[in-house]
Amino acid sequence: MAIRRMQFMNIELDNITMREAVNYLMGCIEKREQIYVVTPNVDHIVQLETNNTLREAYAGSGLIVTDGTPLIWLSQLYGTPIREKICGSDLGPQLAEAMAKQGMSVFLLGAMPGVGLRAADELRRRYPGLRIAGVYSPPKGFESDPAEMQRILDMLNASGADVLFVGLGAPKQEIFMYRNRDKYTIPVSLGIGATIDFLAGEIKRAPPWVNRIGFEWLYRVYQDPKRLAKRYFIDDAIFFKLCFKYRPKRP
Repeated sequence: MAIRRMQFMNIELDNITMREAVNYLMGCIEKREQIYVVTPNVDHIVQLETNNTLREAYAGSGLIVTDGTPLIWLSQLYGTPIREKICGSDLGPQLAEAMAKQGMSVFLLGAMPGVGLRAADELRRRYPGLRIAGVYSPPKGFESDPAEMQRILDMLNASGADVLFVGLGAPKQEIFMYRNRDKYTIPVSLGIGATIDFLAGEIKRAPPWVNRIGFEWLYRVYQDPKRLAKRYFIDDAIFFKLCFKYRPKRP
């Protein structure tokens, strides 16, 4: 499948549908082609303005798909419409469903202790045939601990997994995949944010109608205002300025 990469704001992204994304990743698994997937949203766009390492992670990604209805709306205003919203919380389960039909395996990295095990049980329940190659919840600060990092890499390499779900939050998960993609042998790595928590029932995902109108982010703030209110209402307020900064130049 040909990737339709396009420039959008301060990133390039692959303007494809969910079905195309799943088919593309299944092809990568079958060919043992190693790539990692990032899913930009409003918060990523803001962070990319100042975070050089995150920009490098984006530049090295094999697939960049759009997570965020506001970005879909903005692309339409720009006259370069993005075809479909593809967030990690939807792409991960749909990829798992396709993998289950072929008896493939996934490793879950992230979330609090015990949460990943419940998420693994839910994946097995939803998608009989999917194999769980491993589950691990890294301790806080693991990325600065060489011994812990080596332990994680050893687990990933020993797992024989076909796909790695990385639920460490942004930008930690994107930077983890970027810095370590050549140190483990799993073909496809996917940053999935809070998806492990969603699967485990630790966090309730927004109802579908909330997602359709583009307010899943506000639902998340309602659930965890102490952690997310500052991010969305203060740190990400610069997004409106960036909308004008990156608007396409008219001929």
